[in-house]
Amino acid sequence: MNPAKFTKEGAGKLLGIGQEQWAFLPNPLPPRLEITWELAERISDADRSLGELAGVARTIPNPHLLIEPFTRREAVLSSRIEGTQATLTELFSAEAGARKEGPSQAIREISNYVNALEYGLKRLKQLPVSLRLLKEVHERLLMKDVRGESLTPGEFRRAQNFIGPPGCKLENATYVPPPVPHMKDALDRFEKYLHESRRALPPLIRLSLIHYQFEAIHPFWDGNGRVGRLLITLLLCSEGLLPQPLLYLSAYFERNRKEYYRLLLDISQTGNWMDWLRFFVNGVSEESRDAVARSNQLLALRQEYREKLQAQKVPGRTLELMENLFKEPVITVASARERLKVTTRTAQQNVDRLLQAGILREVTGRQRYRIFVAQRIIQVVEADQATRQVSRADA
Repeated sequence: MNPAKFTKEGAGKLLGIGQEQWAFLPNPLPPRLEITWELAERISDADRSLGELAGVARTIPNPHLLIEPFTRREAVLSSRIEGTQATLTELFSAEAGARKEGPSQAIREISNYVNALEYGLKRLKQLPVSLRLLKEVHERLLMKDVRGESLTPGEFRRAQNFIGPPGCKLENATYVPPPVPHMKDALDRFEKYLHESRRALPPLIRLSLIHYQFEAIHPFWDGNGRVGRLLITLLLCSEGLLPQPLLYLSAYFERNRKEYYRLLLDISQTGNWMDWLRFFVNGVSEESRDAVARSNQLLALRQEYREKLQAQKVPGRTLELMENLFKEPVITVASARERLKVTTRTAQQNVDRLLQAGILREVTGRQRYRIFVAQRIIQVVEADQATRQVSRADA
């Protein structure tokens, strides 16, 4: 790490950790900030967008129709930032048991992210956002034979780590977080800030500070980026900014990956908080509007399918299976049988009705072990931008 790039205005101090080797210790939160009118307007816009999304979350009849596909989209995109490449369709297929060879390592990593996020959200009912909760989430993130599983899941690091391009060494790393003794002190102060009064700063500014601080401390040997992004969602829900977990920033961070990393590093090096705060609240605005548009598209599609099937006077189980497609848009006859708790023959009949209605499409061309996809649902969930028009054709 080059100490010449860290100015006296930086958001912390350099620590010597060896001959010509340095680490960075961030200052305790909060920093001294001056909220300009320009930034206040951006915060106001983000608050309005977030409020609109909260309104959608409160009015939908079954929140899980949106929560489950949104969490899986987040898992794919957050993992992609870390170099894990897999598609949403591949994840849905694995969850439906459609891969005879079992899930790939990439899918296992993404599935772990889903499990960690769902666990953390449920755990909020008994435990506040805290170091203990983050360790429990981290343990689930790195379990089940994935990259990082051998790197003390659920425990803070016991040795020095660093950030840099593949193959680099500590002395030429881009960023070196605080050594373990200082890390422990920084985590103690970090947790105290998590539990402090939330009135001093606008909530979204507070969240942006917390995200930076966690990334700067980098307390785990592996998985810090993913836990840091999970932390945003946990705080949005625990601090009452959203009634349901429908907002995720990984899509925004992934689209602006270089800028995301540059701005975080710039805080440490020069103390430039303002550009990061603008970036963060802009992300909240963009992704809140995206989530509202995506939610409305999915709800409209659900209503269209419901009206079509009701006009055909299909049995209630067919409607139930259609509803479930918004949570599991890739299915097999076996998964439909398990979901509906019916015989294989009855499951096949209900799948066939959805095929005839154009809601499902068979994608293997086989006579056995067939896989069925609700293509339009996946298109809405997987689209880069929700405002983009989705084709009504299932081809």
